[in-house]
Amino acid sequence: MNTRETIISYAKKTIAEEAQAIAYLEELIDEEFSKAVETIHNSKGRVIVTGIGKSAIIANKIVATMNSTGTPAVFMHAADAIHGDLGNILEDDVVICISKSGNTPEIKVLVPLIKSFKNPLIGMTSNKDSFLGQEADYVLHAFVEKEACPNNLAPTTSTTAQMVMGDAVAVSLLHLQGFSSRDFAKYHPGGSLGKKLYLRVSDITSRNEKPEVSPDSNINSVIVEITEKRLGATAVTDNGSILGIITDGDLRRMLTNNTSFNGLTAKDIMSPNPKRIDNNAMAVDALEKLEESSITQLLAEENGKYAGFLHIHDLMREGIL
Repeated sequence: MNTRETIISYAKKTIAEEAQAIAYLEELIDEEFSKAVETIHNSKGRVIVTGIGKSAIIANKIVATMNSTGTPAVFMHAADAIHGDLGNILEDDVVICISKSGNTPEIKVLVPLIKSFKNPLIGMTSNKDSFLGQEADYVLHAFVEKEACPNNLAPTTSTTAQMVMGDAVAVSLLHLQGFSSRDFAKYHPGGSLGKKLYLRVSDITSRNEKPEVSPDSNINSVIVEITEKRLGATAVTDNGSILGIITDGDLRRMLTNNTSFNGLTAKDIMSPNPKRIDNNAMAVDALEKLEESSITQLLAEENGKYAGFLHIHDLMREGIL
């Protein structure tokens, strides 16, 4: 077997072993798991997640997932906890302590201290018979038979199992709380996913120029308006109502089809009844309309009146496309 084949073989073996371990976790979801989740859901405080070594890294990830899905959470490193960081734990908080073995020296020191605070303690461990497994009020049994590491030493399968168990807790809480896509957007205002859920057409049109000519405007005025507003098009309106649109392409076709444009007005070259969208619609709906019609710009209207321009480049800048 050559080097490349060896690499592929080891990679596939690692994935297969971890997948098998994760699949087995489903059998370990029991009433104790449910009670642990209910304890967090009914708590008036936060979730303090602690661990040491690689488990501390997983704890950080679980905290991030919980915070982004509506469950306030704080990371506390197990080693730092016994040197002052126990002050992070408030009266109504629930503590999740993560340890594969459940028997590390730091855990054995930390667990009695947490229990002295009378806070509910949830242990996440591969070994329910460990010190952590026996002392915790509830156990999330993240059991793994062995690590994917050929020496069965480097945390691989075990940390994957911990992360998946943490996701199971976070998603269960999400459902109990009725956490919606709107809530998700509130916690992710800067990301493209959040923007798809909260960004409206008006948020874009309010920042854009608003090119506009009357149906009787001469061609010179049309060219000046398109050039100055730099959106490649202008709306044709009458008393605020949209009659049509004139694009750069319309101007080029006019020059091709006419030897002279003296006497021509906006209504002579406009495209009538252009595609439009409500100014209060979601920006992602505007993208769908643009793609359906294979066009690059939409006119926005509000209460039947011209409200502004939206270009596909605006959506690209916002990260929606």
